[in-house]
Amino acid sequence: MSQPSLTSRSAPVRMASRLTRRAYRAEQRLFLTEGPQAVREALGVPGCVREIFATSGSLERHPDIAALVAVERTVLHQCDELTLASLAGSISPQGIVAVCRFVDVPLDEALGPAARLVVVAAHVRDPGNAGSLIRCADAAGADAVIFAGSSVDPYNDKAVRASVGSLFHLPVVAGTTVEATVTALRTRRLTVLAADGAGEDTVDDLLATGALNGGIAWMFGNEAWGLTEDDRRLCDRVVAVPIYGRAESLNVATAAAVCLYATARTQRASPPDGGVSSS
Repeated sequence: MSQPSLTSRSAPVRMASRLTRRAYRAEQRLFLTEGPQAVREALGVPGCVREIFATSGSLERHPDIAALVAVERTVLHQCDELTLASLAGSISPQGIVAVCRFVDVPLDEALGPAARLVVVAAHVRDPGNAGSLIRCADAAGADAVIFAGSSVDPYNDKAVRASVGSLFHLPVVAGTTVEATVTALRTRRLTVLAADGAGEDTVDDLLATGALNGGIAWMFGNEAWGLTEDDRRLCDRVVAVPIYGRAESLNVATAAAVCLYATARTQRASPPDGGVSSS
């Protein structure tokens, strides 16, 4: 339902702007998402969107979002470009910001009996990489993304923006330890693979031997130092992405794309029920 046009001094705007702080997000279990694509995806999750701030121009450009807002009876605040910019984290705001409820789930809930491909982010600190990992996992058909250890808050505005709506597509876990994560994965009989440039095995080796056929969890480490020795020891195998050229290394999101797609293609060719893949 539409409300009168707001300014940056209006109470709803001031309350929403506090969600740029991690402590306040955690206290309220609310976060901001911006841009038409992300807001559209958030509206597709029942009960996720609490309220929306939008310029009249953005609603005219995206009538489908306006229609969804009407159907969901979501509170809609109209505001000018300057007010909207005070909520948006991007340099070039796209005219629409939503206040959303947290969507993360407990570890046990994320790892259902059918989980075959899981992403574990261990101490990943860069929010852009965190969002890119979620987006890559979503694209590869992964069953869950787990942020473990001292990883960045997945509700950081840069992380949410980098996920481009994928945050709303698959289970995400936050605030667990690496040890607890590996224990839960092993309980569900998933093989835990550490993605590390120093690995004795390579993705090519695993493809050649069929080692990616079963349930797999890939663990990706910190952007600067990778996985710790303790984290590598927790995993079943340490696996490197082969580099055929002269590049020194790959960033974590690119390495994840290689590992996840190699696994997804193998798994899709070998369905768990033993049937024939339709892909």
